[in-house]
Amino acid sequence: MDHPIPPVPPIQPIQPVHSTYEIAQVCLLAGKIMLENGGETYRVEDTMTRVADAFGLLNSHCFVTPTGIMFAIDGPEQTTRLIRISERSTDLRKVAVVNDVSRRISRGELSVTEAYRLLEEIDAASPGYPIWFKIVAAALASGCFLIMFDGIWDDFIPAFIVGGAGYSFLIYFHRLVPIKFFAEFLAAFVIGTLAYLFLQTGLGHNLDKIIIGSVMPLVPGLLITNAVRDLMAGHFVSGLSKGAEALLTSFAIGAGIAFVLSFYSGEGIL
Repeated sequence: MDHPIPPVPPIQPIQPVHSTYEIAQVCLLAGKIMLENGGETYRVEDTMTRVADAFGLLNSHCFVTPTGIMFAIDGPEQTTRLIRISERSTDLRKVAVVNDVSRRISRGELSVTEAYRLLEEIDAASPGYPIWFKIVAAALASGCFLIMFDGIWDDFIPAFIVGGAGYSFLIYFHRLVPIKFFAEFLAAFVIGTLAYLFLQTGLGHNLDKIIIGSVMPLVPGLLITNAVRDLMAGHFVSGLSKGAEALLTSFAIGAGIAFVLSFYSGEGIL
């Protein structure tokens, strides 16, 4: 007696099995984007750990400093990766977008390949605002800081022009000379010189208020905030290094202004 042949069940598609190397690549790229664009150290470590946990790597370890990221995975496929961070800027939009990708990974909405592709697009994306917009914003902020520091409205236009010119020179010097503190020093020197010229021509009235308002866009406010937050979170290496960088940047700005004031006071002009 013939037995009926049972129906063959449909073949289920084989889900791709991703190696720990690919998952580590996703974690490192997410951390790199955040650290290069103004993310705090503890936030970078937390994001990398959450991404690794979401992909099934529960024994991951990361160590983040302002200049490098070390990521290690324990288990049968042990792997350790290290990348160096050589350039840092401020683009909190990218940090927010990476956080959104991390949440989607935690909810299981993205695979390793999809997450890596999205992160590559975020990394390759141009800055959120064009350079001319940043210069105009810095100029407007300089004028507003002038008023906030009890300046007079007659000095608003000089502070607007000096602040915008100082920020544009900062961008130019950063591209010309790859030395961070040297660019801040030269930009502050330009601001002090232009403020003095406005004073000599009679278009400016309070030299100190114009200078104070114009240098505010150069002040490393985000760096100081991140240094304090990292110290409060227990990341002493990153907190101290960021604090030292903020201190040296502030010193370079002050030295540029002091050089201008000492030069003109030595000439008997001020």
